[in-house]
Amino acid sequence: MNKIALVVGASGITGGNLAERLIAEGWETYGLSRNPNTEISGLKPITADLLNKDNLKQALAEIRPTHVYITTWMRNDTEAENIRVNSLMVRNLLDVLSLNKSTQHVALVTGLKHYLGPFEAYAKDGFLPETPLREEHPRLNIENFYYAQEDEIYVAAARDGFTWSIHRPHTVIGKAIGNAMNMGSTLAAYATICKESGRPFVWPGSEAQWNGLSDVTDARVLAAHLIWASTTDAARNQAFNVVNGDVFRWKRLWNRLAAYFGVEPIGFSGSIQSLEKEISNDNDTWHEIAQKYNLKESNLGRLASAWHTDLDLGRPIEVMTDMSKSRKLGFTVFQDTEQTFYDLFDQLRAERLIP
Repeated sequence: MNKIALVVGASGITGGNLAERLIAEGWETYGLSRNPNTEISGLKPITADLLNKDNLKQALAEIRPTHVYITTWMRNDTEAENIRVNSLMVRNLLDVLSLNKSTQHVALVTGLKHYLGPFEAYAKDGFLPETPLREEHPRLNIENFYYAQEDEIYVAAARDGFTWSIHRPHTVIGKAIGNAMNMGSTLAAYATICKESGRPFVWPGSEAQWNGLSDVTDARVLAAHLIWASTTDAARNQAFNVVNGDVFRWKRLWNRLAAYFGVEPIGFSGSIQSLEKEISNDNDTWHEIAQKYNLKESNLGRLASAWHTDLDLGRPIEVMTDMSKSRKLGFTVFQDTEQTFYDLFDQLRAERLIP
């Protein structure tokens, strides 16, 4: 049987990179989103609202995916609302797909908030797990929309007989425009502003993150992991961490990123320096930069998500992730993290998103 992929959230960092890899490997690939990705050659776009079941039924009426990859979520004001909305999105999708009985495997992308807690209690006292993070770590005794999404998968799998995999990346580094959580392009935009205005490249995070060990997830590694788990018998019906495979300290990497852009790095100075606050008045500056260098995107908000970078870099503990489970089952993809950032910056420059 032909492998037919439905990538839910194909406009984002994870979904876009996954769609590109699936197409390159010969999969028939559909990309579902509210605002379809039309930049990926070979991707068949589907416009649909996951919160509207009737709309989903109409959009997916003729689609018979064998593999479904859920890579999207919707941010809300409270975790209770996150749970209601994001579980409904998954439930609606799987209910509609259940009508045609074509689905063999469903992969869900969540993240390290599974271990660290939701944004309302993000990596705070009482919710600090032992690191490196491992998949067997029990759920926290607190509301978390990731748990609600997982539970929707389990219920639908029992009903429809498909296999599943849960993927928990750390911060995903890759190209996407208008993405809600994008540290890579956020730092690229910030460094560009520093370069143009003569400001120093100031570390925005905590002392623990500055000095401690960390890791990240290259979007290309995540794409490879999603395909591997969904096509490997031994990996089915399991949850996995997925990161690059190396560790680093920000106090070194920050200086290296500054050197790439030719800006002056300033490390941890005794207190957290919010990046969201630092660039809050730089919208006009970015517009001027975009005009000066003829960039494709003049809206700083579509490149930078400083609120999320602040959350990641402001954690009170070092955070790194164990990959032993995937390694034991045969996933051996490895990516040097410093090169991950350089590759992204080079891509952003080549596509005229930064000068």
